[in-house]
Amino acid sequence: MDTNFSDDFEVKGKFSIKKTSTEYKGPLTKQEGQAMLAIEKEKLRNLQEKLYADGSQSLLIILQAMDAAGKDSLIEHVFGGVNPQGCNVTSFKTPSSKEYAHDFLWRHYIALPQKGMIGIFNRSHYESVLVCKVHPEYNLSEKTWKSVKDFDAKFWENRYESIRNFEKHLSQNGTKIIKIFLNVSKKEQKQRLLDRINEQEKNWKFSAADLPERALFDQYMSAYEQAINETSKDYAPWYVLPADNKWFARVAAIQIIIDALEKMDLKYPALSDKDKKGLVDAKKALENE
Repeated sequence: MDTNFSDDFEVKGKFSIKKTSTEYKGPLTKQEGQAMLAIEKEKLRNLQEKLYADGSQSLLIILQAMDAAGKDSLIEHVFGGVNPQGCNVTSFKTPSSKEYAHDFLWRHYIALPQKGMIGIFNRSHYESVLVCKVHPEYNLSEKTWKSVKDFDAKFWENRYESIRNFEKHLSQNGTKIIKIFLNVSKKEQKQRLLDRINEQEKNWKFSAADLPERALFDQYMSAYEQAINETSKDYAPWYVLPADNKWFARVAAIQIIIDALEKMDLKYPALSDKDKKGLVDAKKALENE
């Protein structure tokens, strides 16, 4: 089946979260999607090996979503087949006192993938314009500001500008950036949270803190909408994936990632004449043992 999920889900113009479906309504069936995922995982593994061998660029994948949207399972199903030597996953929790002692981008900068690597941010620097916008008092932990009154429109515009500059700098220095928002509905989130309570093997995933945050669902959606509109650029595009169907979000994500890697024009290192002669000599030596 011919698909181009990069074009289908990339945010290019004005993004409206209310006008964006959380359900996949296309012709692809779940069975077809699962079969496609298996094929694409092998393709991703080969491209990751090429990225590693090329060594001139890196790929940063940013995953953002509400609780229970499927970030962890997407990482497991999409990247389960890649070589772990060439892929790092960083999950960002509440900043530590050491991290609060630096600027809000510092802890993300030191976690960036080196050239030849894939880096996955499970949550990211966007928490500073998402959870910190819904809970502006969290910013006071940075000790630069004295009151929530300091967090006016200019403050948030400066944050968006810092993020844009950060991502543009990375792009100009060999890091390809893909940002994925798993767009799950409030109804589907409710069912997944209930599953965590009702199914014993999922109990460990449930946190009582999920419910107060769920009560702020609409505020989070507003924060996501503004953040995506402010920061979806050619050098660091956002892709908004319908995430009520986990299987589809995984297929769409892996195809977007593969598309990005294919456009990086990766090459295996070319051997010099001296190196080629060395291979011939080594082959002869081994065959003559």
